[in-house]
Amino acid sequence: MRRFLRRLAGVAALLLAWEGFSRSGVITREYFPPPSEVAVALVRMLGEREFLLDLVATLLAWLIAVGVAVLVAVPAGLVLGSIPVVRTAVGAVIEFLRPIPAIMWWPLFSIVLVDGPRTKITLAVYAAVWPILLNIVYALGEVDRGYVETARSFGLGRLSVLLWVKLPDVVPFAITSLRIAATFALLVVFSTELVFGGDRGIGIYLIRYGEESGRLDIVLAGAVLAGVLGYLSNSAFAALQRKFVVWAPGEPR
Repeated sequence: MRRFLRRLAGVAALLLAWEGFSRSGVITREYFPPPSEVAVALVRMLGEREFLLDLVATLLAWLIAVGVAVLVAVPAGLVLGSIPVVRTAVGAVIEFLRPIPAIMWWPLFSIVLVDGPRTKITLAVYAAVWPILLNIVYALGEVDRGYVETARSFGLGRLSVLLWVKLPDVVPFAITSLRIAATFALLVVFSTELVFGGDRGIGIYLIRYGEESGRLDIVLAGAVLAGVLGYLSNSAFAALQRKFVVWAPGEPR
């Protein structure tokens, strides 16, 4: 309860500072509306069918991207972390591709995939794959060799060692990387919608009804909603880790 109250106090202090600064006259309220006005705009948006459709479109793209990233990165990370020859062979390619921002691939993917939703999902997958992949490879490399040798002395093969010795060490890293990957995917989905537009999505709604009409309260309401989604996602994965990874529960409540 004390931890929750501290967090609540931090949020309240931020909102009060924002409210006071916005109403102080240093910046025109039209350009930096206070949180009280942003909250009203957010509530109004959540009551609009048009916005709810855009919200669903963004959430679906985000969830699909995270799911595909997991399906791609987990097996690839296990292979790279378990077979040094493969890791050496593709290591240079990974280090070349990893620093390239996902959004820079938009011109190519938009031509190849044509469809807007598929393009933003693919870009989000690209951004989300790397933290999962690299954390799994790192985790496999950090497994205590004593555990591995002990398991082998009892006659366990390579696959059994991977399943019963290495994976328990990998799971906490994988969940942590999934929290990071989900944030990256959300950022890319939002950024793609804001920069390149499309048919549906929160970013497209903000451009259409916020920036184009000078309604910065709507724009900030969208930013607040994105922050809330990211916070809820991170909290859900943290709770999942505390619940099921009892040997390495992660951060305290």
